[in-house]
Amino acid sequence: MKGEGEAGGAPEAHSKQSHEAAGRIIALLTAREQTVAVAESLTGGLLAAALTSIPGASAAFRGAVVAYATSLKATLLDVPRPMLDALGAVSPEVAAAMAEGVRRRLEATFGAATTGVAGPDPAEGKPVGTVHVAVSAACGTTVRTLALAGGRDEVRQRTVEAVLSLLLHRVREECG
Repeated sequence: MKGEGEAGGAPEAHSKQSHEAAGRIIALLTAREQTVAVAESLTGGLLAAALTSIPGASAAFRGAVVAYATSLKATLLDVPRPMLDALGAVSPEVAAAMAEGVRRRLEATFGAATTGVAGPDPAEGKPVGTVHVAVSAACGTTVRTLALAGGRDEVRQRTVEAVLSLLLHRVREECG
């Protein structure tokens, strides 16, 4: 994904791609009487906003936890503290644990999570654009690691697009 879509300027709050994916997700979940909950760090609520921008989202969207502080990932999402101590907040394992935790805590069919470094500076020894997204369902958890180019706003928007794409793929698998 690195380097894709490098148009100038700040991305829109909800890209056309995000809106279309969110619409498909909400429609599929609603038709199946399934639900989704999200756990966000670097996206700070953008994923929840994309999903809830769809009319009728309340039939499928359970809620969101924005756990920006590392300690809240443990407290609110049940990410094991030893994992956070050993790996930091930006790792594939933490993304998976966040998705699993929000799915369990908010009693949803699917849990989706974002964690990473949006910038402008590196964090935890990881460069800007290092992102991990995850989707959890009863049949397992899938994590994708991304190296995204661009400024802070671009990294955050591309993260939302990536997790929505992964979520749509997982929902289509019908494993919820």
